[in-house]
Amino acid sequence: MAYYNKSPQNNGDGKSAEDRALDTFANMMIEKIESLGSKDGWQKPWFTEGTLSWPKNLSGREYNGMNALLLTMLCEKKGYELPVFCTFNRAVGLNYQTDKQGNKKQMTDANGDPLPKVCINKGEKSFPVMLTSFTIVHKETKEKIPYDDYKRMSAEEQKEYNVYPKLNVYQVFNVAQTNLKEARSELYAKLEAENKPEKALVQEGDMYSFPAVDKMFKDQRWICPINIEHQDNAFYSISRNEITIPEKAQFKDGESWYGTAFHEMVHSTGAEDQLHRLKPQSGFGSDEYAREELVAELGSALVCQKYGMTKTLKEDSATYLKSWLGSLKESPSFIKTTLMDVKKATSILSQRIDEVALEMKEQQSENVAASVSEKDTEEKDMEHAVSSGSDEKIEEEKVARSAFRR
Repeated sequence: MAYYNKSPQNNGDGKSAEDRALDTFANMMIEKIESLGSKDGWQKPWFTEGTLSWPKNLSGREYNGMNALLLTMLCEKKGYELPVFCTFNRAVGLNYQTDKQGNKKQMTDANGDPLPKVCINKGEKSFPVMLTSFTIVHKETKEKIPYDDYKRMSAEEQKEYNVYPKLNVYQVFNVAQTNLKEARSELYAKLEAENKPEKALVQEGDMYSFPAVDKMFKDQRWICPINIEHQDNAFYSISRNEITIPEKAQFKDGESWYGTAFHEMVHSTGAEDQLHRLKPQSGFGSDEYAREELVAELGSALVCQKYGMTKTLKEDSATYLKSWLGSLKESPSFIKTTLMDVKKATSILSQRIDEVALEMKEQQSENVAASVSEKDTEEKDMEHAVSSGSDEKIEEEKVARSAFRR
């Protein structure tokens, strides 16, 4: 196995918590990339199909793209069935109730008996996650305000403040590393029910369809135009700021088509008016181009995983495998910038998909409500006609409604 850094990763090595976390991330990425190889070529998927949902904490909050990517890799490596994680304090906190004065009282059951204590299993090791916090300071008064208040301000108001981001490292454990299943069986069963993998695709003949993404393409709801043409190449043009992909029928299955589309969509998030990640002068074969390919591969694989699809390594991306491995082993900044870019890109992509999916769901609900309302009105009219005792009137009403529908 290849190693990014051979120095011991502990608190006595002189490294910051962030540097130690990046060491861990780099080693995991190296293992994953090396594992993609097979005798038949680079055909293994980034993640196993339908095995895991999006990683969350105990409260049900989803981890961001960077953490979700690494926690999913960890689950696959360790065989964790539930992608649910918690800090040591969160696990221990399940044992107590805290009143307004901050006093702790041990949790009890319905009979008043103390509940079994939740704990981390002996010998288990934590895994780092990175969360960004922001300090917002007024430029003149030096007054600090909450980040949520800052986000609600207009662009003009925000100009009056300085924003200082800080990357914080937290250590988490998977629920399988705790005794939660035994100590809180009801909570564990709830987590199992809430974290079953869901597939967003719909079977249509020999192909799969992703309705929300199909509508996004049809209505041109992405951040740049997407052209679907009968040709052999999928690419994002920086100069024209547009995506071109072959038709779905040209792929072996729907998953491959959507995975390819997502790859190019991640590229497009690097445009100057978006995340400003792409440089026109960074041509094919350059180090910058190789890193961008890794961002697109990881980003599209993560989005596919979120919606229950598999994503195999794009054929022309396989040429960069040695470059990726070399950069991961040599450059401490490579893994950090790559993961941060994956986080930002997948956030844009998944938010757009979820917006369209929600709109479609709301429209479907409105259509169902309208249909029920129409049926209720028809039944009331029929009842009224019956009460009037006129069979002839009922028949006329039926004919009239039938004609209206036609």
